[in-house]
Amino acid sequence: MLEARAHHQLKALLQREGAHGWPHHLSMGRLVARSLRRQDHTLLRLAPGSEENWWISLLVPLALAEERLALVLSESARQRLQQVELPRLAAADACLALPWFEGPTAPREARVWVLSHRQLVEAWQAGLLDNRQLVIPEAEKLDNQLRQALAVVIQPGHWDQLRRAQPRAEAGVLALHERLSRQLLAQPRNPQKQVAIAPEDEAPLRHLLQVLGPLPQPWPAWLAAAGQGWTSWAQVDPNQLQWELHRQPLEPENALPGILEARGCILLGQGLGPEQGGAQQLGLEPNVVVDLGDPPLADPLPLFAPLRQPLPNSPHYGEHLLDQCRRLVLGQKQLSVVLLDDQALRLQLTSGLAAEFGSRVSHQSTAPDSNGVICASWGWWIEHQARLPLPGQLVAALLPLASLEDPLTAARVGALRQEGRDWFRERLLPDALIQIQLASAGVRRNGGRLAVLDGRLRGRSWGQNVFRCLEPWVALSRLLPH
Repeated sequence: MLEARAHHQLKALLQREGAHGWPHHLSMGRLVARSLRRQDHTLLRLAPGSEENWWISLLVPLALAEERLALVLSESARQRLQQVELPRLAAADACLALPWFEGPTAPREARVWVLSHRQLVEAWQAGLLDNRQLVIPEAEKLDNQLRQALAVVIQPGHWDQLRRAQPRAEAGVLALHERLSRQLLAQPRNPQKQVAIAPEDEAPLRHLLQVLGPLPQPWPAWLAAAGQGWTSWAQVDPNQLQWELHRQPLEPENALPGILEARGCILLGQGLGPEQGGAQQLGLEPNVVVDLGDPPLADPLPLFAPLRQPLPNSPHYGEHLLDQCRRLVLGQKQLSVVLLDDQALRLQLTSGLAAEFGSRVSHQSTAPDSNGVICASWGWWIEHQARLPLPGQLVAALLPLASLEDPLTAARVGALRQEGRDWFRERLLPDALIQIQLASAGVRRNGGRLAVLDGRLRGRSWGQNVFRCLEPWVALSRLLPH
């Protein structure tokens, strides 16, 4: 039986290596092997901050199984697989050498086909997946990765290609482009220079393209991305008086109906608790859901969250951040990381701290001083923290609640509002809690402290959800050098 073989091989490999850092290796190996044999839908929820040595427990059953698989990886995970995990397997035992194929196509008899998220979408649309089982690590990134894979972007040069492909419609295409340009360049823009496009504004272009002959890519893909489940916006460059047309699905699983039919699927991810909707990835209704426990915690996380802090919309909020960050950084001997997604406020705070602490302060730098200060967005830190030293303190200047100024967020919220649902607690808050857990994992492991300077933490009822997601923690009643 596959479970017994995977258990035996994995146990022997771990004993040879003397690896005892993660307590769930054998459990994960048996669960993955069972799911492969039964071809069912399995969700394995890892604790936020779990170190990446769990990979070996996933790959040993994949190497021993006879089933045809599609392994869906981000670029960073593919590099780890190629440079670290595959050589480790091959060195342990010849029977564990994993035969894998990369690229947009693979021979039907290929047992393990490694795909990016975009290649997964293309393979499914072309009918190339057959009955391959899906294995998807890093499932906490799956929603965003699939949305990016399904996205359609119309760049300025694509309009010229369209005019050359359809010379008889050149006048109509130019008129529609000029009309959209005037409309988009005249509208106020958010800090990311994005302008939402309503369906009625792009309807004339869609009607024109539907009656034309063969269209160059990506225009057919843009036409196919139709319906209420999609939204459009323009990324405007006011200096060049140009813009790009972006179109993305609100919920990727609705754009991929039937992708899990007649096939097994294994999802692994961090922070995929029930309140985060982890079981709904790809429309998954798992047969098996297993939590693989928390990493060992020596002490609760020290949390500095003063009472009566101003709210982010206060006119004095920037001064409050700068004053508190000065106090937090003063005397720090380890790396400090300050997180906020508001780009204008982040750059302002970076300048203020640099005036006080000089070259120690950097903006989203991957080469900080040992006692440096990195000011970054939440997404940047989550993506890059594995390649940076563990911080001595993490400062949440603003909680990572998505802004309704973002056209995609506004469209997703609007869809939930139309259904009469609680869009904040169903969408914005769960997404923020996942980011908080993932971002704070390193400072927790390092025995550092977390400071939250957002007054909404104590001023809003949902702040209790943030406190619960950080447990265990201990309050710092006053600020001392750390």
